[in-house]
Amino acid sequence: MALKRISLSINGEAVEASVEPRTHLADFLREKQGLTGTNLGCEHGVCGACTLEIDGVPARSCITFAVACDGAAVRTIEGFAEDAVMDELRAAFTAEHALQCGYCTPGMLVTARDIVTRLPDADETRIRKELSGNLCRCTGYVGIVRAVQRVLAARRR
Repeated sequence: MALKRISLSINGEAVEASVEPRTHLADFLREKQGLTGTNLGCEHGVCGACTLEIDGVPARSCITFAVACDGAAVRTIEGFAEDAVMDELRAAFTAEHALQCGYCTPGMLVTARDIVTRLPDADETRIRKELSGNLCRCTGYVGIVRAVQRVLAARRR
């Protein structure tokens, strides 16, 4: 299979690489870029464990081909190290016991950040709806929803 050359930004760094057209973004990030914070769960775009941002919008990296990201800005969980909203969410996830095994956490945090930045007036029902694409087997979502509510409430003050 012929390799395709792509250029993209990953966590603010310019990256050029040759990839097979069938390579999914999650595999490219984990195997070729060493960015293992993006987890693979279902590999069908259902569980949300692989959620990251492409051009500022949450996306499932397990069903996105790397070649489709040519020219895009990709931001993985590692790319949020100095992000104020993500810092608030991490603290809230800890305070609200929204973490257990942690497998879903990177994708859940990216989705939660999108909620906080896009829907500052979201109520519990809306938060639950927005989180519905991210599956968690451990927490029962109560702590996760409370963590998002905590950040939203603090930002409203």
